[in-house]
Amino acid sequence: MNPIFRRLASALLTLPIFLSCATEPAFRNVPWSRNATIYEVNIRQFSEEGTFKAFEAKIPELKELGVTILWLMPIHPIGEVNRKGTLGSYYAVKDYFDVNPEFGTKDDFRSLVATAHANGMYVILDWVANHTAWDNPIAASNPEFFEKDSTGAFTPPRGTDWSDVIQLDYRVPGTHDFMASAMRYWVEELDIDGYRCDVADMVPIEFWNRVRAELDAIKPVFMLAEAENPAHHDSAFDMSYAWEMHHAMNRVARGENPPSAIFAQLEAEMKRFPPHAYRMVFTSNHDENSWSGTEFERLGDGARAFAVLSSTLYGMPLVYNGQEYGNPKRLDFFEKDLVQRPDTSYFGFYRTLLNLNRTNAALFNGLHGGIPKRLDTGKDPQVVAYVRETGVHRVVVMVNLSPEPVRFAIRSPYLNGTFTEVFSGAKTVISGSKEYALDPWEYVVYAR
Repeated sequence: MNPIFRRLASALLTLPIFLSCATEPAFRNVPWSRNATIYEVNIRQFSEEGTFKAFEAKIPELKELGVTILWLMPIHPIGEVNRKGTLGSYYAVKDYFDVNPEFGTKDDFRSLVATAHANGMYVILDWVANHTAWDNPIAASNPEFFEKDSTGAFTPPRGTDWSDVIQLDYRVPGTHDFMASAMRYWVEELDIDGYRCDVADMVPIEFWNRVRAELDAIKPVFMLAEAENPAHHDSAFDMSYAWEMHHAMNRVARGENPPSAIFAQLEAEMKRFPPHAYRMVFTSNHDENSWSGTEFERLGDGARAFAVLSSTLYGMPLVYNGQEYGNPKRLDFFEKDLVQRPDTSYFGFYRTLLNLNRTNAALFNGLHGGIPKRLDTGKDPQVVAYVRETGVHRVVVMVNLSPEPVRFAIRSPYLNGTFTEVFSGAKTVISGSKEYALDPWEYVVYAR
């Protein structure tokens, strides 16, 4: 038996943890992703220049932050017909084989990728396979690739207000062939390392399975689905969005659900998804920031507390550009709207979390890390406490998810030994039990 599964089976028999299927997966995640973290880049809003070159200059800083994967929002030319706002949506792709001239040239992008690789990082592109801009050339050259309404006219995706794009038709084999060739191009010619796939559930899974195999034949790639579908992990995707966990955190922050809802959601997800599935956990992303509000609007004073959960509970943590400097504003989706960087303390905060996630094996992704085990905090329901462990690596987390101070005690064999509190750097010797007092939204993270 694989040692990972022997450890998993033993834990299932002896510990009060969350259950998950332990079937040996046929799918294999790309090896370098096992301890990866991810950073979402909005090129337009990242810098005053809004260019590849301006972002490339910041790659060493992001390496220091602890970032492994750079996810770039769509970099292609943006459609002009039915454009929204002045600059349009990145997701209205006019040409799948070129770059937005506002961002620079293809050689500029190639240099960005090379600099990322030189810094031990990987680049994935945001890919829009479900729809195109109205003025994408294939609308004229291959109208059969698109769905039509009852009058025979092109149509936006049904059930959306996406008036600046038109729906592709995957019942047509040629649509599959065209899109697969475009995706192969960026791996073969620009040396990117994979894709974040927009609205992945709106594209047939057969296409994703095909294109993953074709891309892996070029080089091993990493694939992220903007979806929450366990079937995507059978053959196509390494990681999917943990949307439901994100919503659960928002509800706890608003006082609509108790903190125990975090564990209830975790248990549901670990039962639903295969153990090799990576789950992307986040407090913000481009959609949430622009349409639902910043993490400060949604999570209030608990923004950092929930970031600690997102980085340690399970899955791969995401940082959306600007979070590492406390960006306090919603970024306009269709206009130039520069990220603000008012609070340098956030850089150290996220650097601690991302580097812990990247270097402590207990927090590695999927089957490579430890299974979260809930710790008993006695009668205080406001505290979320858990441990993750694998081999000699252990991380213990305690978070007060309330606006009130709390006092509690934990008695557990996992609290036995010498630990380092990761934010203060203080070393602590604990003999199996300890009493704690946490201020509102305060957290403690021990590592060994």
